[in-house]
Amino acid sequence: MAKPVFIGDEVTAAGFRLAGLSVDTPPPAETVEVLKQIHGTADLVVLGAEHAEALPADRLDTALRDADMLLVVVPDINQQFVPVDMEIRIRSLLGIET
Repeated sequence: MAKPVFIGDEVTAAGFRLAGLSVDTPPPAETVEVLKQIHGTADLVVLGAEHAEALPADRLDTALRDADMLLVVVPDINQQFVPVDMEIRIRSLLGIET
């Protein structure tokens, strides 16, 4: 089994490194390239919300649906970037109000 990977900011990466994940802290603009490099080598990718926001929407959706690699988007330690709440997003897409 491949070691899980965290991609995001340096401060949040420190915590994930202590938890045993490999970490990569590229500038957000380089996130697409890093995902291409690790595809097929990591079973789990934990992606910081800032880096997720830097991805084109179609690329993020494709990565989230990829059966070969589980992708999880997490907020950064300072919660400056918070991932979209999937329940709210799905309800909005379905036209269901909460």
